Amino acid sequence: MKACLCTSYGPPSDLVIQDIAEPVAGPGEVVVEVKACALNFFDTLIIRGKYQYKPEMPFSPSAEFAGIVEGVGDGVEGFAAGDRVMGYMRCGAAREKVVVREIDLVPLPEDVAFETAAGLSVTYGTTLHAYRDRAGLRAGETVAVLGASGGVGQAAVEIAALMGARVIACASSEEKLAFARSLGAELTVDYSQEPLKERLKELTQGRGVDVVYDPVGGELSEQALRATAWEGRFLVIGFAAGDIPKIPLNLVMLKGCDIRGVFWGAALERDPEGHRANMAELLDWVRSGKLKPHIHAVYPLEEIATALEEIAARRVQGKVIVRL
Repeated sequence: MKACLCTSYGPPSDLVIQDIAEPVAGPGEVVVEVKACALNFFDTLIIRGKYQYKPEMPFSPSAEFAGIVEGVGDGVEGFAAGDRVMGYMRCGAAREKVVVREIDLVPLPEDVAFETAAGLSVTYGTTLHAYRDRAGLRAGETVAVLGASGGVGQAAVEIAALMGARVIACASSEEKLAFARSLGAELTVDYSQEPLKERLKELTQGRGVDVVYDPVGGELSEQALRATAWEGRFLVIGFAAGDIPKIPLNLVMLKGCDIRGVFWGAALERDPEGHRANMAELLDWVRSGKLKPHIHAVYPLEEIATALEEIAARRVQGKVIVRL
């Protein structure tokens, strides 16, 4: 079977497509024929050895996928050959077949396309967990989303709006902000042209925002924290800017606010039932038309390097999908 392999750390152009042995399901495992997988910003870091998780070589990028069950190992009771599924693995999905634990899979309804489902787990799963389980987001609250046009930013805008929040999308260009408005953002801030803290304060009549969703990090984090409301919640999602900010803790004290970490990968291991409930709700929203994930582009496996280069260059709006 074909697989995209990282055989040494380097740029996307170093990735190779090779034939490898087909996987075999062990006890509690499922073999899935992958129909589509999704790429995320962290994939651009993993292949360069710049991510906290460093898989053993050689490995395939992509952590989320959708496909059809080909076979199951001993003890698997929830799935059978022919079932449509979607799932998450830390990496390794950019290949024609994968073997995963039964617990890593979620049933996929017939009326949800593989390309749509492949991009739901990481960004949308992270975001619903962040808002519901970590922030306790309530209808009527104001959410500021940093990096609002990327894969995770798109999900953050859409889900906050679905949950009844007032969304302020923050990004680095008018083009990106126009995209965020099309997803449900009421207000926008171009932080390449205007100071983030002051503008967020202006847009909330000095009160500040109830929730900050920050997948960017860097110099923007402290500015956004300074614009939180009393008892606001600052969600630490990731550090796409590359720099991990050092936050003055006196700000947390003076605002009575919380900084809350969002480690979705660990959360689904610790609370798999909560993860399945969140994914079931996301799939219901997709099926009803309430949630319409934007796919930036779909690439064949042979063009995965081009796809990763687009993500690394910040030219992506929404999800990037690889079709197998």
